[in-house]
Amino acid sequence: MKSNLRTFGMIALGSTLLGACATKGFVRTAVRDERAARISGDSSNANEIAGVKSDVGTLKTDVASIRTDVQSLRTDLNSLRTEFGAKITAMEDGLKFAFPVTFAFDDATVKDADRAALDRFARIMQKYYPGSLVTVEGFADPAGTASYNMDLSKRRAESVAAYLTQQGVSNSTLRTVGYGKTRLVNPSAKRDDAGAEANRRVVFVVESKGASTVALGPAEQQ
Repeated sequence: MKSNLRTFGMIALGSTLLGACATKGFVRTAVRDERAARISGDSSNANEIAGVKSDVGTLKTDVASIRTDVQSLRTDLNSLRTEFGAKITAMEDGLKFAFPVTFAFDDATVKDADRAALDRFARIMQKYYPGSLVTVEGFADPAGTASYNMDLSKRRAESVAAYLTQQGVSNSTLRTVGYGKTRLVNPSAKRDDAGAEANRRVVFVVESKGASTVALGPAEQQ
């Protein structure tokens, strides 16, 4: 009987020790797994932080580049004003460029004197507004019939658009329209009258929201 009790006690003690060992083993495994998970999590967090820092660095570079581009655009637009007398107006959907690009009476030929201004305009369009729609608006003075002047003003717009295409502006981004003897700068001036040339002109409308207005000073915005 005593032998049986001793045996039972040894079995019970062995079971307890085995259970304790198993528990310790489980705890060790759990601690090891938790440490590994923490290390993995820390590594993942470190990678995420590094990624955020990289994105912030890229964003700062992009902002600096945008500022440089805007300043460059402002400089080029100012040169159009000072060198060629352009009037640049901010519109809801872009910019309107009014150049002193004019035509002889009853003529739609681009004058040699206006080529330098158109060359500069073409470069600015290609540099800052690639893909933007540019509408070339043509006008005429009051002499002649409404229908004739409508056709003449359209031919003037087309002549200027063709010249811009030769300077590298994509033809697909150019649209021409003739307004005849409407929107007269000098309502009574025609033929050889003083101020009549200002009626025989073209105006450019560049449809490009946003950045275009940033480059303008308050005096030019409407």
